[in-house]
Amino acid sequence: MMRRSGFRLLSPARSPTIRDMSLDYVRQNIPLARALRADMTPQERHLWYDGLRTFPVRFQRQKAIGPYIADFYCHRARLVVELDGSQHATEEARAYDERRTAFLATRGVEVLRFRNRTIDEFFDLALREIAARVDERIAALAAAHK
Repeated sequence: MMRRSGFRLLSPARSPTIRDMSLDYVRQNIPLARALRADMTPQERHLWYDGLRTFPVRFQRQKAIGPYIADFYCHRARLVVELDGSQHATEEARAYDERRTAFLATRGVEVLRFRNRTIDEFFDLALREIAARVDERIAALAAAHK
């Protein structure tokens, strides 16, 4: 497979797979995603600057996916990492999170959630869990494409 101008060219004998497909997004969410990047929570900032920014596999922060914005997204592993503060404790917020997780699953994306308190108190453990999940997802995706 070769790349040209940021587009992946597939051989005619191979049809696109979930891994090859770009994720759709709502263009109107881009300014909000940019604003959220500039106004990250302390836990998001800690996870980004002290972990995911220099992670061996590329992560994006505040990534627009469909009608949603994910806290962190790794395309290679098709993995979203979400940090949940106290606002996620309500029944309405949990229902929203479930709808969003279901939407992402239809696009082959898994969601890994951490409470803000976990990032505050067990940062290294959270990073190890993210690394393990990234490795598992990449291996599973590679095996599915053989």
